[in-house]
Amino acid sequence: MSSILRRLQGGNLEVFKFGMYIIFPIGWMYYFGTNLDERFTVPGFWPTTEQSHKIPLEREEIDAELSRMRTVDAVKRQRRQAQAQAEAQAAANAQNSE
Repeated sequence: MSSILRRLQGGNLEVFKFGMYIIFPIGWMYYFGTNLDERFTVPGFWPTTEQSHKIPLEREEIDAELSRMRTVDAVKRQRRQAQAQAEAQAAANAQNSE
């Protein structure tokens, strides 16, 4: 070990450090930059074209989509209101029974 340390003095140490500064990023890029499709892909991660949303382009399609979205929002709102009323009634019943 001491013979290695004696050799890495002065200019030799600087050459060694410079070599590490150059080799490390190149090695990192070589390891992570090649064969990305084989190493880092997850099958079925991205949806297929059949599973993804289709953006409406025609005016009728846009109107139909807006009405569908409004209907879904109205149903969700009614469910939240019904749930809030049920919770309020349950709290009132619990308070009355005490």
